[in-house]
Amino acid sequence: MHTSALVLFSGGQDSATCLAHALRQYQRVETIGFDYRQRHRVELDARVVVLQKIREQFPAWSVKLGQDHLLDLAVLGSVSETSLTRETAFKMESSGLPNTFVPGRNLLFLTLAAAVAYRRDLPVIVTGVCETDFSGYPDCRDDTMKAMQLALSLGMDKRYLIETPLMWIDKAATWHMAHALGGQPLVDLIVEHTHTCYLGDRVHRHVWGYGCAECPACVLRANGHTRYVAELAGTALGH
Repeated sequence: MHTSALVLFSGGQDSATCLAHALRQYQRVETIGFDYRQRHRVELDARVVVLQKIREQFPAWSVKLGQDHLLDLAVLGSVSETSLTRETAFKMESSGLPNTFVPGRNLLFLTLAAAVAYRRDLPVIVTGVCETDFSGYPDCRDDTMKAMQLALSLGMDKRYLIETPLMWIDKAATWHMAHALGGQPLVDLIVEHTHTCYLGDRVHRHVWGYGCAECPACVLRANGHTRYVAELAGTALGH
C-alpha cells in the first residue's frame, strides 16, 4: 500500500483539490510546479499562498505536507506558439483544438515529476487532468495517462502510479469533492486563493474566485460553481 505521493500543483482549483485528496489519502505528500513562462504566471504566486493557507488552516494535513519543488521549464514556453504562452486571442485552430493547448506540456510535466519522484522515493504521482470538463487536450486523456504510467515505469525501472482523481468528473463535481474533503473552509480557500484565469486576472472578484470571467478556464470554473451551489441548495431543500 502506497503511503507517499507527489502532486502536480499549479495553484489552480483542480490541482488544489487533488492536493487535498492526496493529503487525505497519504502520509507524506510533496508538491511540484512548473514555470514555463505561462501568460498567467500569477498562478505561481497563488500556489505559494495556497500551500501556506493549507498549512495554517488544516493542522492534520500540515504535518503530512512536505517539500515543494518549482522547476524552471522556460524551454516549453520558447517552443510553444499558444495563447497560454503568447499575447494572442483565444480561438479554435484548424486541428479542432483550442490554441490554449500547449503541445507536450503534460508529457513534460509528468516526465520531470517522475524524475523528482524517483529521487524523493514517491511512487504515486497525482495530477488534475480531466476528460470530462476539458477542451479536448489529448494529453489530458485517460489513455495518455495510462501510456505515460507504463512508459515512466519502464524507462526508470521503478513502478509508478499516476493517479487522476478528477478524470471522470465535471467542474461542479470538483467543487463538491473539495467540500467533501475539507468542508466550507477548503471551498473558501479555493475561491479566495487559487488561480485559474488564463489572463492572470486577480482584480475582478466573483463568487467563484478571481478572473476575467471570459476565458475558457473562467467559464468552466464559473459554470461549475453555479451548478455546485444549485445542487447544494437542492440537497438542503430535500430535492
